[in-house]
Amino acid sequence: MICKGFFDTTPVSLREAAKLDGASGARIFFQVQVVLPMSKPILVYTIISSFMIPWMDFGMAKMILNSGLSADWTVAIGLFNMLQKTLINNYFALFCAGGVLVSVPISILFIIMQKFYVEGITAGADKG
Repeated sequence: MICKGFFDTTPVSLREAAKLDGASGARIFFQVQVVLPMSKPILVYTIISSFMIPWMDFGMAKMILNSGLSADWTVAIGLFNMLQKTLINNYFALFCAGGVLVSVPISILFIIMQKFYVEGITAGADKG
């Protein structure tokens, strides 16, 4: 839904010009400087959020997987259960290591996608 709203804000004149030049609907969508290349910021946002939301989801998983069996736990629930008063002295180092391991894939994805996001935000900022 977010992407559709962003695609609707692309200039209609660009699509009309491409159609006058004989481009098909698919070519208008994918061709350089028409719809898809202008929509890089929203695509990067969608990729980052669709990866981070399930990765960091805790509340829903805690409600669904409240069985007590450690085989059913997600990473977030496993880390949360390490913080129980009886276990914190034994597992605090493992908890810290798990926190770092959870943050590494998100950080790598953000670093890779950051340049596309910033390019898209500042693309229309100059006066031409």
